[in-house]
Amino acid sequence: MSTKTAAPVAGGRIKTELPGPNARRIVESDNKWISPSYTRSYPMVAKRGRGVVVEDVDGNEFLDFSAGIAVVSTGHCHPEVVAAIQKQAGELIHMSGTDFYYENMLTLAERLSKIAPMRGPHKVYYGNSGTEAIEAAIKLSRYHTQRQNIIAFYGAFHGRTMGSLALTASKPQQKRRFAPLMPGVTHIPYPNLYRRPQGSDARQYAIDCARFIEEKLFKTTLPPEEVAAIFVEPIQGEGGYVVAPPEFLRELRRICDENGILLVADEVQSGVGRTGKWWAIEHAGVEPDIVCIAKGIASGMPLGVTISKASIMDWVPGSHASTFGGNPVCIAAALATLDVIEREGMKNAAEVGRHILQRLSSWPQKHSIVGDVRGQGLMIGVEIVKDHASKTPAGPERDRIVDLAFQRGILYLGAGPNSIRIAPPLVVTRQQADEALDVLEECIEIVGGKDHKETGSGKPQGA
Repeated sequence: MSTKTAAPVAGGRIKTELPGPNARRIVESDNKWISPSYTRSYPMVAKRGRGVVVEDVDGNEFLDFSAGIAVVSTGHCHPEVVAAIQKQAGELIHMSGTDFYYENMLTLAERLSKIAPMRGPHKVYYGNSGTEAIEAAIKLSRYHTQRQNIIAFYGAFHGRTMGSLALTASKPQQKRRFAPLMPGVTHIPYPNLYRRPQGSDARQYAIDCARFIEEKLFKTTLPPEEVAAIFVEPIQGEGGYVVAPPEFLRELRRICDENGILLVADEVQSGVGRTGKWWAIEHAGVEPDIVCIAKGIASGMPLGVTISKASIMDWVPGSHASTFGGNPVCIAAALATLDVIEREGMKNAAEVGRHILQRLSSWPQKHSIVGDVRGQGLMIGVEIVKDHASKTPAGPERDRIVDLAFQRGILYLGAGPNSIRIAPPLVVTRQQADEALDVLEECIEIVGGKDHKETGSGKPQGA
């Protein structure tokens, strides 16, 4: 498990073998005490973080290009966020917004209403996580429409609680031995331009993926008047950082409008400025009826938010609630987070994201195992394949690349069966991005062979 690494190396400052002695001790103890259901990619044991840099328990420093799974949007321990947390913790930590009132719940709701991806007025529900935001949207869509069925997509990840798990369709292990799941969910294909049928037109393919709903489902197995909502990620996260074509999202909106169905945008990973706009769905010019938010909204504090048009959130007291949802400390962190993102983070995400995509654009031609690069802002995927001709997913090779990058001081994570996600904090600099990409390319060359070059499209999707 240990790997000796020269120090210092490009990207991070590695002082010990990885994992170091303290990390090994903690990993061994973790194996004894902690649920084995967690998915750890490599033995990184974090101790402290500042900005894009994370230090482990042995003093090794890493550039974090996972952002705690796209959570620490303002970087680790941003001083403004820390100050807001400390101030609020000294005044009031909890009373429960389910039974009492907090003024800062209103302050955040008003702030979110101003940047919501659909026209108002709006109403806001607070939970503690992304899966809770999805659960609220499931229940709300069924309550409001008085319909029972929901449409979701293959490759989707909406959470692991029993309602959201029924919508999730990214890995079989997530559902194995948990049946029966919530009934009433139908999955259909999500458009993946890289893997569309050979020779097909990209735009028409995207439209056809949406029209499958009315041309197949509605004509064979699913009465449209019994469908409450369509849940969609504008960019699939666990599905492999796959960008939905604008035409696809626009067709979904049309289908929903014509059939009285709610369109729910899962922006848990793609929202809050990560794509260079507040919400990824804005790139398509599409307005959802409900939007689900978490991850980057509070820079690491647990907060989930479900926003809907006010006319839709018509459930009565007792229909849904959360003891800890809308915790004052978490909301204070969210307000400070929005300040930083609005001032600098969102613009930086767009600019540095363009720079990264430009650097990546030649990789399919340069590297035989890089099949595709795609993304928006700082939500970018690099798909690893066996070769360009077959496009066979290369999961073990992807995992090896991620591990080699860790050994060199860069933290990446996988996405989907064979993609690497590039999702640093929104405050990342171009210099840090270049350092991280230098390391990533070196690792790709090691795994794929330096001399392999083939012709590829070279054009990142969603740029």
